[in-house]
Amino acid sequence: MIQTPDADFDVTNIIQTDEFSPLTANGADLDLMLGKDYGALKDVVINANPSLPPLSLLVIHSLLCERYKILSAVHTHSSVKSVPENLLKCFGEQTKKQPRHEYQLAFTLIWKDVPKPQMKFSIQTMCPIEGEGNIARFLFSLFGQKYNAVTSTLIDSWVDTAIFQLREGSSKERGAVLRSMNAALGKSSWLVGNELTVADVVAWCALQQGRCNTAPANVQKWMKCCENLAPFSSVMKLLK
Repeated sequence: MIQTPDADFDVTNIIQTDEFSPLTANGADLDLMLGKDYGALKDVVINANPSLPPLSLLVIHSLLCERYKILSAVHTHSSVKSVPENLLKCFGEQTKKQPRHEYQLAFTLIWKDVPKPQMKFSIQTMCPIEGEGNIARFLFSLFGQKYNAVTSTLIDSWVDTAIFQLREGSSKERGAVLRSMNAALGKSSWLVGNELTVADVVAWCALQQGRCNTAPANVQKWMKCCENLAPFSSVMKLLK
């Protein structure tokens, strides 16, 4: 029995039959995901407020850098008076070593006075994708992972639960989520199955920002597993 955020539902066998592959083993068709642009570098542009940095997007950026050649940049919008130095360097020291056309993807983060993170990848033709959870889902899809309907539903549920209850909820809500996480992590290494998903990324980041002083044993073990991965440990430095 695997306990989900909302109910007890026996999906153990269904998840185990889902096929997972390492994030760096394959990737999505970027032309299909982001649209063909006649040879121009595909540019993902994210606006975010430095008062609540979207940590999950920084983790996913680091993970994507392990899969794609990414040209990264950080800018500050005039609506923001000042940005901490660590956030200005959240992508590390960026040195352009290759011509622009040799990169597969451009990732631009703009610190801006916005109520919630916004993302566009076709500046002229699309409405922004809003909300850290929604952007995280989309960016993680660039790894080309395929899940069955039950697994996808569980991942989506954990992402929403992490954002709205673990990070932004009351202490009672956070306690309930931690108990559900502890039960799920007693059955598998990660929140959904035996491979890292966007649910783990968003939940770990929510714990960092959600004023959770204590966590059950399985959750603590899972957090250490996350922090042993370089994309998570690099984000931890931003919180110091």
